[in-house]
Amino acid sequence: MSKPTPQKMPDTQHVKLYSLFRLCASGTLLGSQLWPYWKQHSALSPAIFWILVVYFIYAIVMSVRTKRLQLSHGNFLKAQTIIDITFIIMVMHFLHGNQSGIGLLLVINIVFASLISDGRFAMFYAAIATIGILLDNTYQILVRNIPGNDYGTAVLLSLSCFATAWLAQSLTVRMQSSEKLATQRGQDIEHLAKTNALITQEMPNGVLVIDQNQQLKHYNLQACKLLGLNEAQLQEALEVNTPIEVLIPALMQLLHTYPERKLSPQDAIRFSMNNRDLGIRFHAISEDIENGVVIFIEDWSQIQTQAHQVKLAALGRLTANIAHEIRNPLSAISHATQLLQEDSQQTGTLRMLQIISDNVQRLDQIIKDVLELNRRDRTNQELFNVNSFVQEFYQQFCAVEKIDTSRFILQVLDEECVIVFDRRHINQILWNLCKNGWRHCQQNAHSLKLNIITDKSGQFAHLLVIDDGRGIDAKIQPHLFEPFMTTEKTGTGLGLFIARELAEANGAKLSYTSSAKGTQFSLTIKKAIA
Repeated sequence: MSKPTPQKMPDTQHVKLYSLFRLCASGTLLGSQLWPYWKQHSALSPAIFWILVVYFIYAIVMSVRTKRLQLSHGNFLKAQTIIDITFIIMVMHFLHGNQSGIGLLLVINIVFASLISDGRFAMFYAAIATIGILLDNTYQILVRNIPGNDYGTAVLLSLSCFATAWLAQSLTVRMQSSEKLATQRGQDIEHLAKTNALITQEMPNGVLVIDQNQQLKHYNLQACKLLGLNEAQLQEALEVNTPIEVLIPALMQLLHTYPERKLSPQDAIRFSMNNRDLGIRFHAISEDIENGVVIFIEDWSQIQTQAHQVKLAALGRLTANIAHEIRNPLSAISHATQLLQEDSQQTGTLRMLQIISDNVQRLDQIIKDVLELNRRDRTNQELFNVNSFVQEFYQQFCAVEKIDTSRFILQVLDEECVIVFDRRHINQILWNLCKNGWRHCQQNAHSLKLNIITDKSGQFAHLLVIDDGRGIDAKIQPHLFEPFMTTEKTGTGLGLFIARELAEANGAKLSYTSSAKGTQFSLTIKKAIA
């Protein structure tokens, strides 16, 4: 069973206006009858006197209880309107000579009643008024023998009531539609303002919004931190509309000189405040900067870091191109060295050629690492079973590195574990980790282990490379993943750096723990969703 729709409470302002109209109308009618009586001592009908007195008292009572009436049931308000119509028709009956003028009060009464009832009962009130007008006019004709042509005035007044009711109803419907649309737009604007405030609060940069009067309209907490201001200061400036020039005069001075600089909004201006270098960017809210500005505040050191990263990226591309060009002459040197080794029989010469060959291989390995690093973002990810892949890797690694399987132990999961990864990348990561682990372990039975485990949630797979070496020196650990960091004379220092970069390129994480009993490297990979 559906619940009845609750009635909409009338607007307080409309009720007050209706009460004021009732009070003025009743007071004017009473005064218009008492004034001639006091002035000329003319006769006053007791019936009309008491009707007007009662109506005036009724209007006073309704006026002083406006708020209570506004919260009352809707039927009580309908009763008020019917009482008002009844009083006006009674006055028209006893003051027949002024019927046409007093009848206009019915039209105004219907307008106010329609506003209070949201136009739903406008025609009902017009029908009540019309019935009263026609009954009174019929009584006047039949009892008082007034000529029948007075029906024309009554009919025009009745039509005016219905026309006013229809117009009031139509206007009320439009007003309600406009009010609903305005309310909806207001809610949308409020939600949008809250969303914008939430976004600006989460931004890493500071934000200040200045209107055309140079008054603060919005800020975020990051702006307080970067400018070294107390949040209470900005909140007070926001509430009392304090000009930003009073709060941060140096910033406004910079804004006044901004058009002269002719900078684009993407260019940050260096600005020092409280012994801190900041980057300031101005964005005009409209075409003219005088109509309001959004000020973005950044830490200058972060801007320099971003510029440095751009330079490093360009340098990386340049390095890759250089490495690619070096490969051709390096291959020629290696080939020439091999030919000389085949033709030469002298021990000293062979030793020198072997040194050349070893260094050529080292340079070739560095070039391979640099080129691989440059291709870190070119991942070819695919779904595969990590157990099968690791088992194939284990057999290949032991065969190539000539490691006894009793010294290098493999442990895989009992259940199937599917991941998304670039096969070439994960092979290079594991090869580097296992090769380092074998080089630093004691190379006894079970000295090196490759285990696959899952966490408690079952969402991640961990590939562990564990050795029983002496651990990583504490002085080296902070620089372990830095490029060209190596403790080996023949090492390039790019192995772990590239391994971490390839892991991050595939959405994985490479971490480690080290102690005097050994080191454990962990490659954490999120399992594929079935």
